[in-house]
Amino acid sequence: MKSTLPPSHPPIPQSSNPQVPVSDCRRVRRQPSESKSLNIGCLDLPTRLATWHLRCLRSTAGYPSARKSAFSGGPFVARILSISSLAPGVSRLWLDAPPIAKKRQPGQFVILRIDEQGERIPLTIADVDVARGAISVIVQAVGKSTRQLCAMHGGDDVLDVVGPLGLPTHIGEREQVCCVGGGIGTAVVYPIARGVKDKGGKVVAIIGGRSKDLVILEQELRQIADDVIVTTDDGSYGRKGLVTHALQDLIEKGHAFDNVVAVGPIRMMQAVCDLTRPLKLRTTVSLNPVMVDGTGMCGGCRVTVGGQQKFVCVDGPEFDGHEVNFAELAARLEAYRDQERASMERMQQMSAVGMEAW
Repeated sequence: MKSTLPPSHPPIPQSSNPQVPVSDCRRVRRQPSESKSLNIGCLDLPTRLATWHLRCLRSTAGYPSARKSAFSGGPFVARILSISSLAPGVSRLWLDAPPIAKKRQPGQFVILRIDEQGERIPLTIADVDVARGAISVIVQAVGKSTRQLCAMHGGDDVLDVVGPLGLPTHIGEREQVCCVGGGIGTAVVYPIARGVKDKGGKVVAIIGGRSKDLVILEQELRQIADDVIVTTDDGSYGRKGLVTHALQDLIEKGHAFDNVVAVGPIRMMQAVCDLTRPLKLRTTVSLNPVMVDGTGMCGGCRVTVGGQQKFVCVDGPEFDGHEVNFAELAARLEAYRDQERASMERMQQMSAVGMEAW
C-alpha cells in the first residue's frame, strides 16, 4: 500500500524514564493513578470497573472468536510521529502502532486515551503505513479531550491505544460505490473508497462542508476515486448545496450504484437514507456514538437497528442505514451535552487563570 506518511518526522525524544529504553515504551504500563475514580468522558466510573474493562480489551474476552484474529491486543502506548492541520479545528495524527497497522481493515477504528484522567475517544483509522508501522487518525477539536489531542505535538505519547476494533467494511468484488462524506465524515469514507478500489470496484465520492476551508481529503480522494464531487453549504467552493443534492442528481442521471456509503452528521446520513430507501438502493452508514470500553459491555454505544438492539463497537460501526433508528441515536448523543458544556467551561476557566487546562 502506498505510503502517505510524511517522509520526515520530528525528532523523537528519548524516554523520560532512564530505566526504560524508547524501544520498549510501547509495552510499558503506566503507574496507577492515585485518584479513586477515572473520568471517562462525562462519566465518573470507579477505577476498578475501568481496570476490568481494560483487562477485557487485553484478552478480547468480549469478542466472538471470529473477531479475535483481527484484534492486535493492547492497550499500547503510542507515540505521535507527526501532526498536521487539515482544516480549522481538524488535525491528522500519525501514530506509531505497528500491531494495529498490520491488522487494520477498512472501516475499523481505535479507541485511545490521552492520559489517566482522559476519556476514551473512538477514531476511525483513516490510513495506514504498514512498512513504518504507523496509523493515521483524523480528529476534530469539538470537546475538551479532542482539543487536548489536537494540541499535542510530534514525539508526545498517547497513553493507550486499542484496536483495530469493529467489524471491517463488507466490500464486494468490482462494486460500484458512491462514498458520501460530510465534514469530518470524509475521514471515514476515505479508507472505504480505497478498499473498494483495491477490490477492482469503481468509486464516486461526494464530499461536503459548510465552506471551502472545511472540506478535507479532496486531493487524497482524487488520487483513488473515479470522480469526486465537492459541495459547500455557502457555495465558496465546488457546487453550492448539500451532498444529498449531488447524490440525487447522479441517481437521476442513471448512475447505478451497488452501494451508497454515507458518513457524517446524523441529519445528513438520515437524509441520504431517506433518498435511497424508496429506490431500494443499499445504503451503509457508519455510526460514532459515545463509547467507553469497545467491547459491548458498557452499553454506551447502544443503538436500535431493524428493531433490534445493537452495540456499535462490536456489531458495527457500519449498519444498514435504512434500518437505523436515527431519532433514538440523536437523543442519546444529546443526553451528554450539559456535561460536555460544563467540562469545556471548566477548562476555559482554568486557562483564563493560567492553570493547566488538562
